[in-house]
Amino acid sequence: MNPLTLSEDRWSTPPFELDDILDRALAGEGPNLRETAFLLGLTQRQDLDRLYDTASKVREIHFSNEIFLYGFVYFSTYCKNRCAFCYYNCKNSVSPRYRKSPEEVLAISTMLERSGVHLIDLTMGEDPYYHGPVGWQRLVDLASKVHDTVGLPLMISPGVLPDRVLFDLTKAGVDWYACYQETYNRQLFRSLRVGQDFDVRLDQRLSAARLGMLVEDGMLLNVGESIGDRAYAIHQMKAYNMHQVRAMTFVPQVGTPLFREDRPTIEDELKMISVMRLVCQDRLIPASLDVEGTDGLKARIAAGANVVTSIIPPEGGLAGVAQHDLDIGNGRRTVPAVTRILETMDMEVASISHYKDYIQKWREGRAVG
Repeated sequence: MNPLTLSEDRWSTPPFELDDILDRALAGEGPNLRETAFLLGLTQRQDLDRLYDTASKVREIHFSNEIFLYGFVYFSTYCKNRCAFCYYNCKNSVSPRYRKSPEEVLAISTMLERSGVHLIDLTMGEDPYYHGPVGWQRLVDLASKVHDTVGLPLMISPGVLPDRVLFDLTKAGVDWYACYQETYNRQLFRSLRVGQDFDVRLDQRLSAARLGMLVEDGMLLNVGESIGDRAYAIHQMKAYNMHQVRAMTFVPQVGTPLFREDRPTIEDELKMISVMRLVCQDRLIPASLDVEGTDGLKARIAAGANVVTSIIPPEGGLAGVAQHDLDIGNGRRTVPAVTRILETMDMEVASISHYKDYIQKWREGRAVG
């Protein structure tokens, strides 16, 4: 899988016909790189509404009106990294730290399974307890216990791992590997993921895919990237054949280098969701509850998302990512609360068997739709 290459004049775009791009997308032909940048630059309300409507129709072509739900288990907030955007970076003295025991992780995962989610997402920082020769075995053992206890697909988001550990995780029953690049602008990557290697992180997802896992990539918005950077990232994710692609608005975190007082707007995230849907038509695209909670769910689904992520039980003692306590304690990030919202949009929660069928089709190299 080779990445796309671009010339230096890549963003000197000629005028485009919006109707032509949207009509071709409905017929299965996604926008090219320059057209993608054009769509991401739309500002007029009527144009944005047409974009969102088309993305919603493309999603319906491939997934009908069904939505998948992901249970989120952030089981360790310890991390050895210094990511400038992250609340849980190792230099942040105000970030609350916890490490859930295997028994707690199993109990929370079981609770999520019973609530009706389609997948358990085991997420952590690069916690030294789970990294290194001894730690990696702890991580594999934990994943194996969750797999054996909970009859659902399993995603793991553990940071960068050796290939042999990825292999062990596949043998332990892990279906998905998530490792976000955040940006495909290498200079910006260096300032965001301080001290980390762009190519090593990218190769992790490629290794996981070769080993049989489904893979997820994602980017962070409003951290200094250009519209061109956003367009390029979408096409890189497509070129590398990511099975799930996402974009999430940066929420400034207290105690981090990128902290600032202004609050984010979500229009850029909605555009990214829609344009990702037009480019990566049959892929899973999440609507995260981490930025606005359930208040922002309708807009993200209407923009073309078909997965609700970061469902968290209120009694689990877990944190979120972008806003670590948003809508958790009040029980709004639960399956019943999300289901009620989806029903008002004439959307429905997919069956567990349909989600498992999705995974099997991808592994067999067949399209979903």
